[in-house]
Amino acid sequence: MSRPVKWRRVCCEPETNVFGPLNRNNFSGEYVIMTVEEYETLRLIDLERFTQEECADRMAVARTTVQRIYNEARQKVARSLVNGAVLRIEGGNYKLCEDAEISSGCPHCHRRRWRRDKDETISPME
Repeated sequence: MSRPVKWRRVCCEPETNVFGPLNRNNFSGEYVIMTVEEYETLRLIDLERFTQEECADRMAVARTTVQRIYNEARQKVARSLVNGAVLRIEGGNYKLCEDAEISSGCPHCHRRRWRRDKDETISPME
């Protein structure tokens, strides 16, 4: 009998989930799919500057799991950049933080959700 899937805790889903080459003439037609938990590890480790241990605590998984997810995410970003592939973020085994639904954002990562006003300026949600 296989082990049950352990859900990874994610504070926020990405606001933009498709990235790719601006020069469509060089588009290889290849798509790279990154999971939401891979995106979260990149955000926590590379952007928020957490250690892998701190990231593991935030995501409620083992440090070795974070290391594996992080390495897979970095490989996918590199493949997208080098091969001119479109990177799509979707799917995975994750659950949003219980507090992430609060309009002021998640208290774990202090990240606020943003919305666009009618004149396309970006402001925090109220």
